[in-house]
Amino acid sequence: MTHNITIYTDGSSRGNPGPGGYGIVFILGNKMKEASEGFRLTTNNRMELLSVIVALETLKGEGHHVTVISDSKYVVESINQKWVWGWEKKNFKGKKNVDLWERFLEIYPKHKLKMQWVKGHAENPFNERCDELAVGAAMGGGLKIDRGYEELANE
Repeated sequence: MTHNITIYTDGSSRGNPGPGGYGIVFILGNKMKEASEGFRLTTNNRMELLSVIVALETLKGEGHHVTVISDSKYVVESINQKWVWGWEKKNFKGKKNVDLWERFLEIYPKHKLKMQWVKGHAENPFNERCDELAVGAAMGGGLKIDRGYEELANE
């Protein structure tokens, strides 16, 4: 059974790089679910992209009609303008966050995805909630290691 699912996502980093986190709000009919996670050292763009990836990976089943709403032009335009597939053809030469883009490309075909940009901090309650979740995760305890970032930074 497929569903029409709306997902709001946001990423945050307290410094760039710095401690970071993502926030996700899932909406299915009148049901809402939230998710967030924090990392000790990462970037804002990584958290913006990771929030979309984790949201899609969290969905059970395949073939859902999914609208992801994000305030990240980096993520939304990279997908909507199809830049990421051009980068893939060139083996992501010179691009950042390759580990995450490759992870996105694995999950992307499992659903019918529509990306939509929303202006951040413009009183959209779901976008604002995602921001609260992301910032809270970045400032929380038990921060995880963003291996993709830290391992590349130490090469």
